[in-house]
Amino acid sequence: MEFSTIWLFVIAAATLLIIPGPAVFYIMARSIDQGKKAGLVSVLGVSLGGSVHVLAGAIGVSAILMTSATAFNIVKYLGAAYLIYLGCKTLFSTSDSTTSEIPKAPRQKLLKIFYESALVEVMNPKTALFFLAFFPQFISPSAGSVTVQFLLLGTIFIILALISDGLYAVLAASIRKRIKVSSKLQNRITGYLYIVLGVFSAFASPSKT
Repeated sequence: MEFSTIWLFVIAAATLLIIPGPAVFYIMARSIDQGKKAGLVSVLGVSLGGSVHVLAGAIGVSAILMTSATAFNIVKYLGAAYLIYLGCKTLFSTSDSTTSEIPKAPRQKLLKIFYESALVEVMNPKTALFFLAFFPQFISPSAGSVTVQFLLLGTIFIILALISDGLYAVLAASIRKRIKVSSKLQNRITGYLYIVLGVFSAFASPSKT
């Protein structure tokens, strides 16, 4: 691939990543709910999920999601249901303490956050469709293996996303650190945010994506 093409992709991808999307709001919700460490762990989880879609796109699985309405709907509604489940689970939490400090999550809980975040991203078919629609604009068959080019662009995109999403996680955690609020209110805010993301995902159509 030509160096100028790669730089053009970097600029375009960075511009898109600056604009907050569902993944960013999900990460910010984690940071607000459990602090910076949990937010950064969720960034890693979302990046792992994004890597799965990059691999899927490189071998053509994303094309199946685009051409099959049934496959798209199954994955889409499963992902939406999981987000709504997380929201309801958070809303019905019985914790009701008031504190201005960020609680330290145990190692096991952080690992759970990592897997949950990866699962949310893996079950989001809009990510696969986005990669399939965006990456080919910068790929040239004459430049070599299309699969290798797709993987290269995917790696660059994931690295940029790690940086961008990480900054959003830190920002959200710093805002939370300065606001003294009951954990019950935190649970309500976070829970409703998860549910909104789930409903939004459920009603997003392939054509709009």
